[in-house]
Amino acid sequence: MFDTRQLEVFATVARTGSFSAAARLLHCSQPAVSQQMRTLERQVGGPLFVRTGRGLHLTEAGRILAERGSDLLDRLATTHQQVSAIATHDIGTIRICAFPSANVSLVPAAAAILAEERPQLRLELVEEEPPDSFALLRRGEVDLVLSFSYLDEPQDEATVNGMLSVPLLREPLALLVPAGHRLAGRERVSLTEAAEERWIAGCVRCQRALHQACAAAGFVPDITCSTDDNLAIQSLVTAGLGVALVPRLLLSFLQHPGLTAVEVESAAQRLTSLYTWPDLIQLPIMRATVDALISASAKA
Repeated sequence: MFDTRQLEVFATVARTGSFSAAARLLHCSQPAVSQQMRTLERQVGGPLFVRTGRGLHLTEAGRILAERGSDLLDRLATTHQQVSAIATHDIGTIRICAFPSANVSLVPAAAAILAEERPQLRLELVEEEPPDSFALLRRGEVDLVLSFSYLDEPQDEATVNGMLSVPLLREPLALLVPAGHRLAGRERVSLTEAAEERWIAGCVRCQRALHQACAAAGFVPDITCSTDDNLAIQSLVTAGLGVALVPRLLLSFLQHPGLTAVEVESAAQRLTSLYTWPDLIQLPIMRATVDALISASAKA
């Protein structure tokens, strides 16, 4: 009989290709990961990995376990969530994992809708980004994930395999500049006009989108600072340390009066989608939560 924790560790090792990378994602030590894998290999009666240089490759047995073990974990998570919902007579808690700007805009708006329609429903909010947010969904620790991607950004199909995806919002990006900036007050600008500016960059994926947008405009951005804290980005721009390319959703909670957002021509767009399990969407409380998020996104 397989231990679910060992299967979770194995799936992470198989996805990352190393014990050390898996340990970082699982927030445990590398020896602990190695011990779990040795125990699992003893149970199956043979090796699951072969070392090739500094990396690991799956054996044939490992490949089969990776394919079927992932499906088993998904089914266990879905079964646990369905049984919990039935046991509470459909009056319970929906656990939502979202990225920061969605947690302060879309989720509160959806929560207000749910408070009127289903006052007995409770929400638990978690803040995380992929791949960690999808890992929480696979482990059954959350019921629904809000995630973003940029147009033309390749999707890791293995990460979302088997999940139901519902598109919510497509946002154009805006240029954030301090009041008094030469571009402030303009209705629309091209990125080329900001080619000589210093830039404040966001998270790793946002930085990738920034570089792609600037490359399309014919220049490389001079990034002087990067942070995944949206309020910090606002403060840095207000202080005159650079300009920033941000999704429109961030404009709904601008905290600094000294900031101006300018529409950008032909910039990248950010896509926000929700993910859950197909079986869970059949539950009335999950359907109501999804509908509320769709309604909130339509008004954003």
